[in-house]
Amino acid sequence: MKQIITELLKTEPYYISAMSNISAVIMDQMPDLNWAGFYLVRDGRLVVGPFQGKPACIHIRKGRGVCGTCFDTDKTIVVPDVHRFSGHIACDSASNSEIVIPIHRNGEVAAVLDIDSPAFDRFSEDDRRMLEGVAEVMEQLLEW
Repeated sequence: MKQIITELLKTEPYYISAMSNISAVIMDQMPDLNWAGFYLVRDGRLVVGPFQGKPACIHIRKGRGVCGTCFDTDKTIVVPDVHRFSGHIACDSASNSEIVIPIHRNGEVAAVLDIDSPAFDRFSEDDRRMLEGVAEVMEQLLEW
């Protein structure tokens, strides 16, 4: 997947276009997902960006839910059971597990990659490493 995304970013590095295609690639390449997309940092909070899936929460405060916690801690978060995550925001009731990866611009979190699954414990350590690699490619090649 990292190679596909690298090639997409070489073709079109503008962040909105790139994130639109990256969310589509993730939905296509990873089984058992119901949402894949981005939240962008704007005015100190997260705002929904390009995604694939059902309608999403539009604004998320820093520190709230899995995405807001990722934004606040600047760390990847893997949640095997979102129903056990304190403060989880249920945008899609079908979601049971989640992974969120920070994406940086100039050393600061500029966005998060959020992926949900209807399966419990869907995201492995291999998934985490692969998706963090995708984030690294994005950090290097995106044009904001």
